[in-house]
Amino acid sequence: RGVPLEIGGRLTGRAGRYSVGILNTQTGDEPDTLPSPARSTNVSVVRLKRDILRRSSVGLIATGRSVAEGGTGRNLAYGVDGTFGFFDNLTINSYWAKTETDGRRGDDTSYRAQLDYNGDRYGLQLERLAVGDNFNPEVGFLRRDNMRRSFAQARFSPRPRRLPSIRRLRYQAGFTYITDGVGKLESREREGEFVIEFQNGDQFSAGYSQQYEFLSQPFVIVPEIAIPIGSYPFENARVGFNLGRQRRASAQMSVEHGTFFSGHRTTFTASQGRVSVTNALSVEPTYSLNKVDLEQGRFTTHLVGSRATYTMT
Repeated sequence: RGVPLEIGGRLTGRAGRYSVGILNTQTGDEPDTLPSPARSTNVSVVRLKRDILRRSSVGLIATGRSVAEGGTGRNLAYGVDGTFGFFDNLTINSYWAKTETDGRRGDDTSYRAQLDYNGDRYGLQLERLAVGDNFNPEVGFLRRDNMRRSFAQARFSPRPRRLPSIRRLRYQAGFTYITDGVGKLESREREGEFVIEFQNGDQFSAGYSQQYEFLSQPFVIVPEIAIPIGSYPFENARVGFNLGRQRRASAQMSVEHGTFFSGHRTTFTASQGRVSVTNALSVEPTYSLNKVDLEQGRFTTHLVGSRATYTMT
């Protein structure tokens, strides 16, 4: 059921080096909302950012609900963040945030520190992200709580002068390590990729990854199949080829195969496709096939989509 909106307002703008955004709404009561009645609630967001140096900024944010989602008390979230750009290729991103929810005390903060060097020949990205078990921003979206994520990725991408048909080669390796708040391993991934970028816009790629997932509760992957609690290591190999956008027909195509939880998975994907019918009309189809064979059962999924674009001249 829809919750009635009684009044709301928004203010956005920029003054010199400052950017500001303010949003405030007041909802009405909806006694018939299930599973519990919706109470009249004030929801607000305040964002302030100031530009500093040449390519950097610092900011503040605060959000609030006068009635928490649980129906009692209130919910607040507030934090600070900064983006710092040095030279042309080095960026540091960071934030710290805290929430306040009745009945949820302690372990209610989150922070992130990220370093990104994106040069033409070399690249490096390092990140540390932490989300407390009681971090609860109810005006917003939280993908995963009670986690500590460490991430590292390195890249080497030379431009071979002796191979005129190749614009650039790319060798890339990454590592992701995720634990819960007490240090128990939940997810881990090691991956490597090799990419050839051709002068005509086409691209070939090949990659390999090793993953680990711990399921603390059964995972219903399709309605008829549930993967039980346990630890699951699996591996995956991928080969892909991208046809450049300059072609009359272009697409990103890839094939993947490897172990998957208690079995195996094979995937074929054709995405970002485009077929030029005329100079003004183009069709953009997409297709994805997944064949999964697990101890708990087998299933196949198909995803088909398309979009037509007409450009008037």
